[in-house]
Amino acid sequence: MRVSHLPVFLLAVFAATMPAVNAAVTLEVRPPRVTLVNPEDSAQVLVETIDAGRRVDRTRQARLAVADPGVARVNRRGLVIPLAEGRTQLLVTFGEVTRSIPIEVAGLAAPQPVSFVEEVIPILSKASCNSGSCHGKAEGKNGFRLSIFGFNPRADHAALTKEKRGGRVSPALPAESLLLTKSTATVPHGGGRKVKLDGRRYRRLRRWIAEGARFDVPGHRCTSIRVDPPQRVVDAGGQQQLRVVATDASGRKWCVTTEAQFESNNEVIAEVDSAGLVTATNVPGEAAILVRYLGQVAVSRITRPQPAIVFQRPPEHNFIDRHIWDRLTELRIPPSPLCDDATFLRRAFLDTIGTLPTSAETRAFLAGKDPDKRNTLVAGLLQRGEYADYWTLRWSDILRVDNDKIKAQGSVAMTRWLRRQFVENTSYDRFVREIVTVRGHTRGRSPAAFYTVLKTPEQVSRSVSQLFLGVRIECAQCHHHPYEKWAQQDYYALGGFFTGVNRGGVPGGGQKISDKPGVNFKHPRSGLEVLPAGLGAEPVTLADPNGRRRALADWMLAPGNPFFARTMANRLWAHYFGRGLVEPIDDHRATNPASNEKLLAALASHLVEIGYDLKAFTRTLLASRTYQLASSTLPDNVLDQQNYSHIVHKALPAEVLLDAISQATGVPEEFNGWPVGYRAIHVWDNRLPSYFLRIFGRPQRVTVCECERGNEPSIAQALHLMNSEESFRKIRHRDGRAARLAASKRTNAGVIDELYLLTLSRYPSNAERKLMLGAFTQPGGSRREAVEDVLWTLLNTKEFLYNH
Repeated sequence: MRVSHLPVFLLAVFAATMPAVNAAVTLEVRPPRVTLVNPEDSAQVLVETIDAGRRVDRTRQARLAVADPGVARVNRRGLVIPLAEGRTQLLVTFGEVTRSIPIEVAGLAAPQPVSFVEEVIPILSKASCNSGSCHGKAEGKNGFRLSIFGFNPRADHAALTKEKRGGRVSPALPAESLLLTKSTATVPHGGGRKVKLDGRRYRRLRRWIAEGARFDVPGHRCTSIRVDPPQRVVDAGGQQQLRVVATDASGRKWCVTTEAQFESNNEVIAEVDSAGLVTATNVPGEAAILVRYLGQVAVSRITRPQPAIVFQRPPEHNFIDRHIWDRLTELRIPPSPLCDDATFLRRAFLDTIGTLPTSAETRAFLAGKDPDKRNTLVAGLLQRGEYADYWTLRWSDILRVDNDKIKAQGSVAMTRWLRRQFVENTSYDRFVREIVTVRGHTRGRSPAAFYTVLKTPEQVSRSVSQLFLGVRIECAQCHHHPYEKWAQQDYYALGGFFTGVNRGGVPGGGQKISDKPGVNFKHPRSGLEVLPAGLGAEPVTLADPNGRRRALADWMLAPGNPFFARTMANRLWAHYFGRGLVEPIDDHRATNPASNEKLLAALASHLVEIGYDLKAFTRTLLASRTYQLASSTLPDNVLDQQNYSHIVHKALPAEVLLDAISQATGVPEEFNGWPVGYRAIHVWDNRLPSYFLRIFGRPQRVTVCECERGNEPSIAQALHLMNSEESFRKIRHRDGRAARLAASKRTNAGVIDELYLLTLSRYPSNAERKLMLGAFTQPGGSRREAVEDVLWTLLNTKEFLYNH
């Protein structure tokens, strides 16, 4: 064993060659000591300066050296690797400050045998060999199949050592093993080079093969991982090295940075490379860096503020504004000013009731002098029948009221039940309890048809989890969830609540939903019985064998449930603000944190405190100054995409847009088989043929995800609005709005004002009015043609097509 005596000499050399640093700055090096225990081991070192409480990564700027270079080596990234057994020091110098930490290298002469589970599987995962796009997909690739993300190590070991007559590994000639020659692209490999020839991973694989390619050896088992640092503020263009530490059941810790996998949930704000180096972009906000290793996950949150920008903190209307202003202050992003009354009116109408205000309603609101008229407006909108109509439509989408699945009688029954809930303002907890525990005829006025669409316990549990708990549990059906803690045990424990659903036939058609004694699932790998349990909860004791669904509802609605209120608060926030605090809105997990965790927690608490009153919750959202901000941006908030410094433009849903066109043109849409006068938001038949609704994104209701509704603009949409016969028919209709206005005694300027009020819910500016008046002076044109041209123009503006 070598023991070095060089540190003192090297300290003096480095101190003489580094730039000076403020004496008040603290230099910190982590870990406090490095221990390397096998030939392929490594340890990531982090170097940070601390100045006035601000930590900055200096790993790549500091000068790093090993006192005895024969014992270990350190690269520019701060990665220490062993060379020979012994003890030495790592010398870290930044400016005039130098720190040293001990290094100990052991176990090189007689290393512990390589563990397939703990050391080979991570290499396969890091190289993406077991990903869904490579050998991890269901059918494998090119005759070689691995379990997805390495969830079944024993099957993977058999695939490597027993299939192909054992040809993938050759203990007699390790370097000739197909595993090595393919992964290094020494022989042709469709996936290219995955492992560097004679690199650390190559040497570990070769040693494992040479030792007999055993399945497993006694040793440590990773039970958790920790990422260092868990949170940092990084300036634009700045970098932060991450360090990942694994822990076993005994508390032993070791560095796994080189084998961990890294992924940013928002690359617009921060990117991360395969070695865990995070680089911030010029876009302000926060990104979560997901870290995975052997089924364990951790997150590092990277905050990217703007440079020194100072703004006056606006007034607060309620607690929402306090949390938003706190976040914007931290990121140095100024909020936009308040929107004007016309913008608020149109925004509130479309968001709340999916309907444009009439010109008379707009005139009255804009003329009103009541300082509280915005809150009064919202209170009135929530009492209108259109509120129930619109939210019935939205919940019909995500509850999958599909005419192809539950037929007309079931669709009508469930739609009527939904509408009654919104008319009566049923509390959300009661609403969900009735859906989960419903009993009765699928053609009765109830949500029983929900259990006709979802036929198996697994289908119901997956949908209930995603819809009401915000957890996408389906990945855990076959393997450990790659981004969360959920395992197959959790998946089948939740599914066990629905094994007692009885779907009995009844005379005349339909089904009767009832309860029967259910059975517990068996774990697909262990064969052991899995007791029903909520996500992350202890198994329940069923007092009533027929009460499995009631037991689930009790757990879901219990005070302190970590998912229920949070998920609905986020869903409603996303609807009104155009983006969820958690995105996607039904994918809540530790590795996908909210952009403003304090606000989401406050919203969830508020929803519980007001008894899950959705109208009261809506009033709170719309009363906030944040909701009433303008959509126009400032130079210093134009890049903000996640912190609500301004309102985002939202494409109108297909049904709302069709109704808005019909309302503006004064020509109702005629739906096949429906009386004239019914609006698109009234139509319960999601399969009703409509080219307009199809190209503008009406969902088919095949999932419980709101993402099924399309909202991306397309050429087909633009062409339909500009050129379709349907559009021209409404604009040119002999009894339509344009014809009536042209025949009226209004002045041309008055007609233009009316058209703006009908479509954009505002008066035109002087410049706009002057421009539109030009349509009335075209040679050879009639007044009616001029009115039609103005109306056509307004219907094709972004301002009409989007809610802002």
